[in-house]
Amino acid sequence: MHIHILGICGTFMGGVAALARAAGFRVTGCDGNVYPPMSTQLRDLGIEVHQGYDAAQLDTRPDCVVVGNVMSRGVEVVEAMLDRGIPYTSGPRWLADNVLRNRHVMAVAGTHGKTTTASMLAWILQDSGHAPGFLIGGIPVNFGVSASFGESEFFVVEADEYDTAFFDKRAKFVHYGPQTLVLNNLEYDHADIYADLAAIRWQFHQLLRTVPGSGRVIVNAHDENLSEVIAAGCWTSVETFASEGLAGWTAKFADATERRIEVSDPDGQSGEARWQLGGTHNLENAVAAIAAARSAGVSLQQALQAMARFEGVKRRLERTATVGNIAIYDDFAHHPTAIRRTIAGVRRRYPGQRVIIAIEPRSNTMKLGVHNAELGSSLADADGIWMYRPQDMDAGFDASLAGLGDRLRMFADYDQLVGDMSTKVMPGDQVIFMSNGGFGSARQTLTAVLQRTRGG
Repeated sequence: MHIHILGICGTFMGGVAALARAAGFRVTGCDGNVYPPMSTQLRDLGIEVHQGYDAAQLDTRPDCVVVGNVMSRGVEVVEAMLDRGIPYTSGPRWLADNVLRNRHVMAVAGTHGKTTTASMLAWILQDSGHAPGFLIGGIPVNFGVSASFGESEFFVVEADEYDTAFFDKRAKFVHYGPQTLVLNNLEYDHADIYADLAAIRWQFHQLLRTVPGSGRVIVNAHDENLSEVIAAGCWTSVETFASEGLAGWTAKFADATERRIEVSDPDGQSGEARWQLGGTHNLENAVAAIAAARSAGVSLQQALQAMARFEGVKRRLERTATVGNIAIYDDFAHHPTAIRRTIAGVRRRYPGQRVIIAIEPRSNTMKLGVHNAELGSSLADADGIWMYRPQDMDAGFDASLAGLGDRLRMFADYDQLVGDMSTKVMPGDQVIFMSNGGFGSARQTLTAVLQRTRGG
């Protein structure tokens, strides 16, 4: 069977392509921007990728078109698909029908931490001998790929609340039918599709309606929005987790620099492990993943041993270079909560060293000004902030940053931003590039400049 994927170079749809290829389908696809690393990954899988959205690519008459949510009515290939009567479906629906059916699905949902928690969970299962399948919106370093069909009944999926397709405006995650569901946290996001927080809570309520009574819901004990979701109706056993206060599963740091963690389960058993990450947010991600792994029979001690070998996720505070004792990181943080917690975690892990932030406001929610009230305060603990300012930001964005004073340096040009940074960063600095996009390759450019001027 031949499937053709529209928007194949996105992380999710690229993962669907890899799973389809592993399942024996003939797979082709298209996208508007075809470039590494996804183009390389798809090429290595033997998947032909067409650049652009013209109608001619459908002349091969695929048996089914899988439509990514980047597509909309009026796009030439979409109109041709409809005019020619070619069967079509969404990525989440195809995944549910062809990969998730008859498997124990472990889904990770929430505003923050989905990718890291899902990666941790998949690795704990792998390290414990379960050979899970997975589809994650990032690349776990331990696996080197974002998707794998797996060899067991268990399948880990990052459960995104973004809408499914132009013909299905439900959240992606309502298609997955998880037996084990992790709810990390819930804040307002995706302002381009959700009018308010209540609209997102409603989608999470729909997700809870799909979890069987024999399943397990693992929820952040201290998230008020998730408490409201649970109160609206839950028909499944609930376990709670937290990094402080009362909860069934708890975790804390066993040392001041956050290099060891201690986790306790609902039975009163506890254990410690050294790990490679840091930050309270990652501590909560870890305890949630460990709790979810119990669904597969993984003991607390097994899970902690696996966490000690977990190497992180690309683009989630990934240290990409160290030049002249200046550490450079790539981080996906683009929401004030994630920004604040990342800065706090790095400051605790590297006491006495400057935390320098380079940030690109790129998400639709950020550009719409939804986060203006919190953006400045989320950056307040940074020692220096280099802000790339897109042309379409309004005066409210500028006003939100006024309290940062002379620690803030604003640029409308990537090269100028890098040039200025390169003269002001100092040995010992922890330099974090924050963006959910490419940031104009500013991180790579700064690395190259420092290697040339400060010595490799």
